[in-house]
Amino acid sequence: MKRLLVILSLVLTLGLNNVALAEVQWRETNREVQGRTWNDPRSSDGIEIYGRNGTITIVTPKRITVRVYTILGQIVSQATLQPGTSELRLGTRGIYLVRIGNLTQKVAI
Repeated sequence: MKRLLVILSLVLTLGLNNVALAEVQWRETNREVQGRTWNDPRSSDGIEIYGRNGTITIVTPKRITVRVYTILGQIVSQATLQPGTSELRLGTRGIYLVRIGNLTQKVAI
């Protein structure tokens, strides 16, 4: 079992290094988002977080600082987003943690 965990850790680490090296960047978009938000906008100052098809999308009514982490705590992206809709396309599917101020949301893509 211990050997399996070590192998799994190595595979995840190698895969995550590809995400870190891929120069992921947020981009603003005018595309309308459809689907279910991962959080309740009423309790998060109107901020909506979506994850779909390898992309994390955030809709915000105000300027925010967002950090995206892997499930292991490695930072993937840190940026200040302007009001509107912004997308972050990630090369690796998985579970990510999105942190905006005091809000932390788990997003699966």
